[in-house]
Amino acid sequence: MAQREVELILVRQLASYLTIPIFVVDTKGTLIYFNEPAEVLISRRFEETEELALDEWSALLEPTGRDGEPLPHHERPLVCALEQQRPTHAKLLVTQQATGERLPVEVTAFPVVGQAGRDLGAVALFWTAPG
Repeated sequence: MAQREVELILVRQLASYLTIPIFVVDTKGTLIYFNEPAEVLISRRFEETEELALDEWSALLEPTGRDGEPLPHHERPLVCALEQQRPTHAKLLVTQQATGERLPVEVTAFPVVGQAGRDLGAVALFWTAPG
């Protein structure tokens, strides 16, 4: 992992111990860490992938609304957390890459703010939810 702010290092450490899929992105939306449960969603291991640009990891998930319509960029929870600096929650469908199955998920994303109010990125927590 490239040199990061201590707050992002701590978020990564916490995410590594949790059993739900978690993404950690920097201020550009680059996926700088995803935990082992998130590997199942995108069918990639973090150790093999390392960082993924916003467009790349977003394309892997193929997020849509529950109606199956493509989710506009500005409505994606991590994008809202980054651009609007506020927590957000959404019910989505994402593609499980290994099977191609569309999974109903709920996503909660929130910004990571460092000392003196510096924007550092955002975190998203995913869990499968009944359709």
